[in-house]
Amino acid sequence: MQDPTTGYLTLERRMLQEAARQFAREEVLPLANRLDPERADMPRSLIDKMGELGYFGITIPESHGGMGLGCFEYCLVAEELTRAWMSVGSIIARGNSFMGSQLFNEAQRAAIMPRVARGEYLGALALSEPDTGSDLANVNCRATRDGEGWRINGNKTWCTFADGADFIFLLARTSPSPDPKRKHLGISAFLIDKPRGSFPPGLAGSAIPKIGYYGWKTWELAFDNFPLPASALIGREGEAFAAFSRGLESYRAHTAARSIGLARGALEDAMRYAQERVQFDQPIAHFQAIRFKLARMATEIEAARQLNYHVCTQIDTGQRCDTEAAMSKLFASEMSERVCSEALQILGGAGYTTHYAVERYWRDARLTKIFEGTSEIQMRIISDRLLGRAPSGI
Repeated sequence: MQDPTTGYLTLERRMLQEAARQFAREEVLPLANRLDPERADMPRSLIDKMGELGYFGITIPESHGGMGLGCFEYCLVAEELTRAWMSVGSIIARGNSFMGSQLFNEAQRAAIMPRVARGEYLGALALSEPDTGSDLANVNCRATRDGEGWRINGNKTWCTFADGADFIFLLARTSPSPDPKRKHLGISAFLIDKPRGSFPPGLAGSAIPKIGYYGWKTWELAFDNFPLPASALIGREGEAFAAFSRGLESYRAHTAARSIGLARGALEDAMRYAQERVQFDQPIAHFQAIRFKLARMATEIEAARQLNYHVCTQIDTGQRCDTEAAMSKLFASEMSERVCSEALQILGGAGYTTHYAVERYWRDARLTKIFEGTSEIQMRIISDRLLGRAPSGI
């Protein structure tokens, strides 16, 4: 909980933040600067170090092997890691925002979550489909009964880390919805164990040619009569969507934190460059146009950070904050692209090369306006709270 004498950042939080900042600066950033231009994957050794530091278990209860902390601490660490490489700031969601964990019973949590917290059992999410992105209730990938087990048929897309994961969390339709207005009914969740580094028979993967978000691959998956045992079903059949949808506020707060980390990296690099780059016999940091750009960039970053701190505090104290979380995600992601673009402008031609990390921050910031709910979806959430829901179809 927030300490009113110190503000949001208590001594314990500052210590966690500084440790994550040091790790990001010394371990992650050099790898990012070398591997991102090559579109290479983050090494497993880095993931293992993150597991040793507990970064996959920040929000997992101590009784299940985690730190037992809150969304605030999770987002503090995510911002620091993303300042170095967004993919690294994202992969910790494989533990802290393990979608589907709420569907497990207590025995399953006790068996699985300690391994997740240590980074030994990490997953990928098979949610979106070629014709189903934001409208997730409209999934068509099918799971049909086959004796005591299941057969999966259909396609999934935007499944990041599907190759390196130890399991895939799948949303598939097990029955038609009885109500056209409640399309989410009949959707079930499955946990697919798989060998790390490959796909099992009946499941094929094709890497998507992304323009950024390097460090790990994103896949389109094709299930062809893929067999699953009865035990792969998690939760109650046909009721996964509602359970899965709980906790969206923390996903949005995480994306806001990542957006802030990217913008901070761009600002810090632009400040350093502006003080080193000499034109017309003086550092360009002396020019008012550059100074004002940097001032605006820093102000926007701090405004986004304070809003997200507020949202994280609401999440951790059990307050409803779906609108505020949408505001935070919207503001931070829009801010991030804008700030990264301004940083690239300050670097000029140098910024439009892979010699500097600014172009990486710029590419990845653009994605934050799309994933975890587009900016337009966040605006719909906010406007519905302000004005009431718009008529269907508008």
